[in-house]
Amino acid sequence: QVQLVESGGGSVQSGGSLRLSCVVSGLTFDDYTMGWFRQAPGQEREGVSYIRWSGDVTYYPNSVKGRFTISRDVAKNTLYLQMNSLKPEDTAMYYCAVHKSRRWWSLSINSYNSWGQGTQVTVSS
Repeated sequence: QVQLVESGGGSVQSGGSLRLSCVVSGLTFDDYTMGWFRQAPGQEREGVSYIRWSGDVTYYPNSVKGRFTISRDVAKNTLYLQMNSLKPEDTAMYYCAVHKSRRWWSLSINSYNSWGQGTQVTVSS
């Protein structure tokens, strides 16, 4: 059974930084593409960072490019999201997720079928 547990959320002022962590269990960590997603109240869930199972490819949408960095520690089965220069519009519940297929690359949210419980990030102006 795959389990994901996020931590690291909190409240910061605009321009601040946070680092989210996601401990993953129940699978071979470096066999799966993983991502960070967020959902603000009244909005659809969106992907903000992805890392390929091989660890050599990442993707960021323009909204966070240059400010967010996804990384991982295979030995610790942990996925990270470093968020810098935070803006009020980054306020959301943040989730980590694992792709449903082994060694597959996709940005489609529907391709991710294992999710953490979420961690709240609030950025005040």
